[in-house]
Amino acid sequence: MRVFLSEDGADAERLGTLTGQLRSELRQLDIDDVRALPAGPPPPGSRAFATETVGAILVLIGQNPDVLRSVVEAVRGWLGRSDGTKRTVRLELGDDVLELSEATADDQRRLIDLFVSRHGT
Repeated sequence: MRVFLSEDGADAERLGTLTGQLRSELRQLDIDDVRALPAGPPPPGSRAFATETVGAILVLIGQNPDVLRSVVEAVRGWLGRSDGTKRTVRLELGDDVLELSEATADDQRRLIDLFVSRHGT
């Protein structure tokens, strides 16, 4: 699963800090791995080196839907602990996308339930 973070007014350094915080929290879960999302191939003619997409992580969760739910709930909890600055988290699993931001707690719960149920096998 790919996770993309954004925060109103955040620069690359701030996004890096936020991403590190979320990665640390996700590492506490029963997941296979969590790491920076590679930025992709370098532009033609440039020297090849490993780069990361700022504000993005890759979470390897295996096939257990309970693990998926725990990851999504952890992301939701992290999102809810913002200091009042608008944050958005976009979760991508295959072609499916769940975006959480300023929805009510009830709406977030319904969206999470729907997202997890689509990947329950």
